[in-house]
Amino acid sequence: MNIAIIGLGEVGRCYAAPLYEAGHTLGLCEAHPSAAATALAASMELPIHERAGSWLSKADLVLSCVTGTTSLPVLAQVLPHLSKNALLADFTTASPEVKREGAARAAEAGIRYVDTAIMGAISLNLVRTPLLASGSGAEQLKEVLESAGARVQVIAGGKAGDAISLKILRSVFTKGMEALCVELLMSAEKQGVRSELYEQLSDIDQTPLRSFIDMLVRTHVIHARRRAHEVHDVQAELAAQGLPSVVMRGVEQRFNDTVDALSRRPLGIAEPTVDQALNWLLASAGGH
Repeated sequence: MNIAIIGLGEVGRCYAAPLYEAGHTLGLCEAHPSAAATALAASMELPIHERAGSWLSKADLVLSCVTGTTSLPVLAQVLPHLSKNALLADFTTASPEVKREGAARAAEAGIRYVDTAIMGAISLNLVRTPLLASGSGAEQLKEVLESAGARVQVIAGGKAGDAISLKILRSVFTKGMEALCVELLMSAEKQGVRSELYEQLSDIDQTPLRSFIDMLVRTHVIHARRRAHEVHDVQAELAAQGLPSVVMRGVEQRFNDTVDALSRRPLGIAEPTVDQALNWLLASAGGH
């Protein structure tokens, strides 16, 4: 295929060489090439275009590897030069809303648009870094990139914005867990019970993650009041150790908000399913 790469930062460079080695024809674009970008282009004996232009008319696929803030401006510059039914993969970290708007603009121009989320550290795994793709043409993008050694998961029936949404939600979970685990292990280490803590948490390993998460949400709407008191006591204990919690302050607010909502709008279900719990939580928050 004829593939254009817009942006030769870490991401663009990561895919350029493998795609070139896989036999694809490349066009490179970077307004301010770094030494690394210049060296890479030289090794492939390819010029670096400073801006979008007629050279893009031959592109079957465009990889937009710019920053999230320039996602739409770059799209606006690129679209007028593309042939109908070309494929554009947006690798940026733009928000779901921006990617949905990008897909709409592309569709108006007769261009297929793939929301492509990078689900790991490019600097560590390079072309093998997992990618999540959604939108029109995602399957074709998967085929092309995997010919160069990439790993692409397509969201079946997914729309533009779905891939980046899942990346963000994954970060909510992992970064929240990271902050919590920092405080947890600091306290355990200070008390000399870290090894024993791992043993006491081992039962959680026996439960599938989805079942565990759903259980927490289902029971949260039943036991929020009692658990809010436990959270308050936990904060007092950590403070007494000289390790005042940052994370648990937010946890306490989450529980107190649920308690307040329950007082205004009782759940009315003794043992809710996770769907019923989420519907009630969203309605209580005015988001459903």
